[in-house]
Amino acid sequence: MEEVKTYPEKLVFGLDIGTRSIVGTVGYKVEDQFYIVAQRVREHETRSMLDGQIHDIGRVGATISQVKKELEEVVGVRLTDVCIAAAGRVLKTVNVHTEQIFEEEKEITPEDIYELNSKGIEAAYEELGGTEDSGVKFYCVGYSVVRYYMNQYVIGNLENHRTNQIGVDLIATFLPQDVVDGLYKAVEQAELEVVNLTLEPIAAIQVAIPEMYRLLNIGLVDVGAGTSDISITQGGSIIAYGMIPIAGDALTEAVAQYCLVDFATAEQIKRDCCDKEEIAYQDIMGLTQTVTREKMLEVIKPVIVSMTEQVSDKIRELNGDKSVSAVFVVGGGGKIPGYTDALSMHLDIPRERVALRGKEVMEKVHFLERETEKDSLLVTPIGICLSFYEQSNSFIFVTFNNHRIKLYDNSKLAVVDAAMHSEFPNEDLFPKRGRELRFTVDGKSRMIRGELGEASVITVNGAPADIYTPIHANDVIHVQESTAGKAAFLEIRKLPEYKAVITVEVNEKTVSLPKFANVNGRLQSGYYDIKENDEIEMLNFYTVQQIAEFMDVMLNREMNIYVNNKLADMDTKVYENFSVIWTLETLELSDVEQYEKKTEDKNGSTELSYDSLPEEEEGEISAEAEETDEEIAGEDQTESPAAGSRPHSLKEPVKDAMAQAENTSIVVFVNGNRIAMSGKPAYVFVDVFDYIDFDLSKPKGKGIATILNGREAQYMETLLGGEKIEIYWKE
Repeated sequence: MEEVKTYPEKLVFGLDIGTRSIVGTVGYKVEDQFYIVAQRVREHETRSMLDGQIHDIGRVGATISQVKKELEEVVGVRLTDVCIAAAGRVLKTVNVHTEQIFEEEKEITPEDIYELNSKGIEAAYEELGGTEDSGVKFYCVGYSVVRYYMNQYVIGNLENHRTNQIGVDLIATFLPQDVVDGLYKAVEQAELEVVNLTLEPIAAIQVAIPEMYRLLNIGLVDVGAGTSDISITQGGSIIAYGMIPIAGDALTEAVAQYCLVDFATAEQIKRDCCDKEEIAYQDIMGLTQTVTREKMLEVIKPVIVSMTEQVSDKIRELNGDKSVSAVFVVGGGGKIPGYTDALSMHLDIPRERVALRGKEVMEKVHFLERETEKDSLLVTPIGICLSFYEQSNSFIFVTFNNHRIKLYDNSKLAVVDAAMHSEFPNEDLFPKRGRELRFTVDGKSRMIRGELGEASVITVNGAPADIYTPIHANDVIHVQESTAGKAAFLEIRKLPEYKAVITVEVNEKTVSLPKFANVNGRLQSGYYDIKENDEIEMLNFYTVQQIAEFMDVMLNREMNIYVNNKLADMDTKVYENFSVIWTLETLELSDVEQYEKKTEDKNGSTELSYDSLPEEEEGEISAEAEETDEEIAGEDQTESPAAGSRPHSLKEPVKDAMAQAENTSIVVFVNGNRIAMSGKPAYVFVDVFDYIDFDLSKPKGKGIATILNGREAQYMETLLGGEKIEIYWKE
């Protein structure tokens, strides 16, 4: 190429890689007109392709290189991208229906339609997965929309309509991996990159059956060398694709057997039958022979009958076990005299309704090389170029975690598509939560989720990326799996049911008792770390004995105990705001009331003080303290009581809880400021006012707004630490 030429639009390069020959076409499209700048044909020197499948990649690649070079010399542009079409004897088709439902009514965009079609292709893959041959992986080489639905009613075009439900009937076509891989490898050897892959019957129908004719029930047969590709239209759409592995080569082989010639000579004799009455050739013995056109047609007639019978059977199968209204025939094999007549006979339709399609369907196709004649042979090569404008559905290769993979290219591939294709575990892409913690509280199941870990670390070509990063051909993708977070962790005091203390009156003095819980039969404080499958029962009472142990008081066995002014014993349960009196006196109800008044007058304080006990009781306690300590020390304090039985001593765990409670400090955040609260065993919301500058005596609004973690607070609500609080005057 001595100079680079320019054209009105971008050039499209299409290759029809056929069993007998390779046809290269370069052109561009302006509105609905397609201009072919150049077209070149090269026949295979050997039978390197059979039945549409490449058998010798090297030889086919070399032939493609020759075609490419010849075209580059004509068009004056280096060709790097190419469109191709696939065929093969193991073609599979899948018809699917899929729907997309939106949360609310919306205007349908091209993106919505694309996603709907993609969903249909995915459904076709899944359906094929249950039927594909063992060990054979199939790829989608093309698809066609049969019809769209809006709210379950058929509609021509979904775009710009408002609805919340759309659907599609779609037909997808698949070929085995080795067929597609062979095509790609041969093209790569010619230093070309595939930008669009379609199916040969899809390509042919782009030219042979314009959309305005697809309302009719028409069959299209592309008779190549190795395969006869079939498609059916009806109701404005392509409704089926099919293929039979017999075509023009079967005729050539019959000629070779009769004339005793090599395959290439037989191919020439077959072609001469179309326009010569007498044909001369040289057989393998080196002798010159002649044969009449009539004789050759007689020789190949049985093959034509067999071929057209198989084609007609396939057409009926694809068309619901009935014939079509008409058939268009393209491709070189269909040009042989007698083919269309035999096909019309087998389909039982008039002969004039089975016809070759060539010049008459190329009104919008223009050859800039004037000597080129419009012919049925050119329908598929031109259709391959036009398919580029209809849909781009080729394959690309990328490297994922050091493995080279091939992806169906819908022009919107992302890292997540490569990960799914490589069967990379979905859970390894996203942050994993730590182990859950399951337990029960008062018989009701609870579950605390673990913390989230780190997301997967992704790079594309060495640059940071995420699962939605677009990918392209030859990208290098590396994904390091995500990590799990910390296991769930919770202390009993963080439970909503847990109140920090139980407040009771003992000899008219307020005592705050730390809350305990029964965990798997053992008493535990609020600082206990909950374990998997723990059974927790929240205890909202103390026994008299437990209160005495908490206060480190040894009661005389001869003392009388009163709970809420009623005679009680050491096992009596004491709940929130109950009163307890222990005394050596025997009191009636009136005596209890007098005793309470006497005690209050004597002490005049609500602070806990052992001096508040009567003097005679104090002496008794002191005299027996040493003996009682020894008795308690001898008891088993590790086992908790069974339900309804007398509790074991709580002296040591209570002392631990007291030490923790006395030193309790928490941090909260008030109006964005960090506030440390200390000096109490427990805190409630109203305690916050002791730590902030907020003058309640001078109102500055209609009222006070008190917000705790985004909701209205209760003044006596327990604070555990870490809360976010807002306090301000309402306007």
